Amino acid sequence: MNPLTTPPAAHPAATPPMRLCLVRHGETDWNAEQRMQGHKDLPLNACGRAQAEQAARQFTGLRADAIYSSDLQRAWQTAQPIAAALGLTPTRLIALRERNYGRCEGMVRKDVAATYPEDARALRERLPDYVLPGGESLRQHQQRIYDCIDALAVKHAGETVITVTHGGTLDLVYRRANGIPLEKARDFPIPNTGICWLDISPSAWRIIRWADTTHLAHGALEVSADF
Repeated sequence: MNPLTTPPAAHPAATPPMRLCLVRHGETDWNAEQRMQGHKDLPLNACGRAQAEQAARQFTGLRADAIYSSDLQRAWQTAQPIAAALGLTPTRLIALRERNYGRCEGMVRKDVAATYPEDARALRERLPDYVLPGGESLRQHQQRIYDCIDALAVKHAGETVITVTHGGTLDLVYRRANGIPLEKARDFPIPNTGICWLDISPSAWRIIRWADTTHLAHGALEVSADF
């Protein structure tokens, strides 16, 4: 079953669900180095550009009503070939950005642990309300992403929407769809240019397909399960 050719299930006397596709951006040099990117505006590397082109082939000839992308260039660059394949013009949405990691951005795990041990503990233990200095808490990021997707579901009820976003966004979406608390360590995949499909309605977020990378010739890097 192709999620783009099978319409969302009808919900009598209720707002019809939005069929939502979320695509994680392609690889960057900081992904390869395991550096925290957050709001730092990194471009795709050569591998990431190839991944974006390969992902776009999954959308060739398929119908969608809109495509949105985080404004950060690693997502925006990933969105370009996908939008071209769909025959749509992408729209930037700042709300789809990755979590703001504040002073930890650009650092690898061992450097955060050595320099900011309280930040490292909060990241490792997934403390929901710890605000990283200069950045966001997990809960703040969660609220931003959920508000964004809920608004899209109202605007695009009964329609198909593509979004290009970040690993942290996908983590939060999976948790809401499966009732997983923020504090629980992640045990599900979030690869670069992994393609995820959901039905989004006011009453439920339902996953149809998660982290599809069958389009990739050489696989993809994973978001670390824990900091």
